[in-house]
Amino acid sequence: MRRPPIPAALLPLSLLLTACALDSSAPEPRPSACSDPGTAGCVVASDRSRIRDPAVPEADARELVAGNTTFALDLYRRLDHGWSNLIYSPYSVSSALAMTYAGARGETEAQMMRALRFTLPQARLHPAFNALDLALASRGEGAEGQDGEGFRLHVASALWGQVGSSFAPSFLDVLAESYGAGLHVVDFAQAPGQALGIINGWVAERTEDRIKDIVPEGAIQPATRLVVTNAVYFNAAWQFPFDEDETAPAPFTRLNGTSISVPMMTNHAQVRYGEGDGFQALELPYDGGELSMVLVLPSALGALGSEIDRAWIEGVFASLGTRSVSMTLPKFKFESTLDLVRPLVALGMPIAFTGLADFSGIGGQGGLFISNVLHKAFISVNEAGTEAAAATAVVISETSAPEPATIRFDRPFLFFIRDIATGAILFVGSVVDPSR
Repeated sequence: MRRPPIPAALLPLSLLLTACALDSSAPEPRPSACSDPGTAGCVVASDRSRIRDPAVPEADARELVAGNTTFALDLYRRLDHGWSNLIYSPYSVSSALAMTYAGARGETEAQMMRALRFTLPQARLHPAFNALDLALASRGEGAEGQDGEGFRLHVASALWGQVGSSFAPSFLDVLAESYGAGLHVVDFAQAPGQALGIINGWVAERTEDRIKDIVPEGAIQPATRLVVTNAVYFNAAWQFPFDEDETAPAPFTRLNGTSISVPMMTNHAQVRYGEGDGFQALELPYDGGELSMVLVLPSALGALGSEIDRAWIEGVFASLGTRSVSMTLPKFKFESTLDLVRPLVALGMPIAFTGLADFSGIGGQGGLFISNVLHKAFISVNEAGTEAAAATAVVISETSAPEPATIRFDRPFLFFIRDIATGAILFVGSVVDPSR
C-alpha cells in the first residue's frame, strides 16, 4: 500500500551503550546453497568479500561518529515519548538507513544525507562505517556478561528482497564490502506470512530473543520489495558490581511530582563523576574497562534534555573526572517500540517516504519508496550489569500502480486546446448540448 506524501513539518541511556554496540564477529546468517534471485530462500550477494582493513583516514572516522552523535540527539528531541520510558539504538537506526542510503539518488540522497547528519560522501561514508564496526568488534575480550556468561557485543545486518526482483551489482558490492551483508530472497507478494516469520526469526535469534516481531503483521504488503534489517545485542557486567544485599525499596519521584517505591541499588566506588550547569553525571565502566554507561541527572525535575545537542553532550563528557562516589541507582527493565517515519520526516527526508523517492541505485529502476522504518529496543539494568538489544527494519515498497480510471462525458463539460511544450492555451470552450 502506498504511503501518502507526508508534509515536512534526560539523555537516553542507550546513547553511549548502543553507539558502541557493534561486533563484526557476530554469527553471519547461514547462506543457502543457491544464489538465484528467482528462488525464494537463496542469498544473492556480491562476489566481493568484506574489506577487513579499510583505509579510512582518522578524520573520516571522527566525522562519522560526530555526525551519528548529532543524529542521535536530534532524533531524541523528535521522538514522541511523553512521560514514558525510552530506549532506542541510534547506531542501529543509522546503520540500517545507511545501507538504504547506498541506493538513494538525486534529491532523495541529498535529503537523507542531511537528515541522518552524514557529512561524508558515499564513497567515504560506507568505508567509515565499516572501520568503526571493525574497531569495535574486539571490545570485551575476556570480560564477563551480566548473566555470568561471557561479554557479548554483537551486531548483524541483512537484507530481504522480493523473489524475481533485480538488484544493482554496485548496491550489492557496497553491502558486501562495508557491511558484510547479503540479500536473502523471500516472497513478499505470494507468501508474506512466511517472509515475516523468517525476518522476525532472524532478528530474534541475533538478539537472544529480546527483540521479537520487529516487523508486525500488516507491515509487509504485496508491493514490498526490500526490507533492510540491523540487530544489536549487548550484555556486560559492571566493573564494580552492586551488592544485591544492599538493594532496598526507596522512593522515586516521577515527572508529575508523585512518588513511588522502587528497588534502589547502592554502591561506593572510585569512578568518573562530573557536574555542570543543570546536571550531575556519572560514568559506570563495564568489566574490561572498554565500555561504559554515562548517566545524567538533571538538577530540575522534568528537565530531561529537550534542548540537548552535541555541544551539550561533549560538555557532559568533558566534566567527568575520577572521584570517590557514593551512588544510588534504581533497577530497571523495559522496552520501547517506535515508528520512525514522522521523526525522520521532521529531520528533513520527506521525499524518501513518497512516490517521488529515487532509490534507483538499489535495482537500477525507479518506483521504490520507504513505507516503514520500525525500531524496537530493550534494556535491563541490575546489580550485575546491563543487557540491551535493539533492531531496526526499513521496509521498502514499490509505488502501486493507480487503479484504472473511468470517466463518462455524459453531462456538460469544459475543454481546452493548448500547446504542450509552452503550456499556452489556444482555445477554451464548454459543451452543454452536443446535439446542437
